[in-house]
Amino acid sequence: MDIADVAKRTGVPASTLRYYEKKGLLKSLAGPGQRRQFAADVADRLALIALGQAAGFSLDEVGAMLVDLQVDRQMLISKADELDARIRRLQAMSKGLRHAAQCPEEDHLECPKFQRLMKLSAAGHGKKQGSSTVVLKRPD
Repeated sequence: MDIADVAKRTGVPASTLRYYEKKGLLKSLAGPGQRRQFAADVADRLALIALGQAAGFSLDEVGAMLVDLQVDRQMLISKADELDARIRRLQAMSKGLRHAAQCPEEDHLECPKFQRLMKLSAAGHGKKQGSSTVVLKRPD
């Protein structure tokens, strides 16, 4: 299947297919200067790449798993634990936003539940940014 067919059938842009090939995630069967041809299982490999990315793995981590098709089970457990923690944070934020939508307080910044939502959000944001605290204040 050539690159245009793969792009059309999978919805993955040709530029992404070329990038994945450059990173070693995909292999084409054509030589230099020829139109790229991919094996029949390319859609399955693309689905595995998408699954890995959706689970939070980097392309390098996905590539390592695809090279020898050996999966580091401890890495999978660690990633699942990270996803569970993220889900808990997102569920708490969802509850907080629903509360804010119906909150009787005139100013959301005065609402204790909304305050907790802001702290939760700041804690998650601070971890990603490498900072331990983020201060949120109401503008005067």
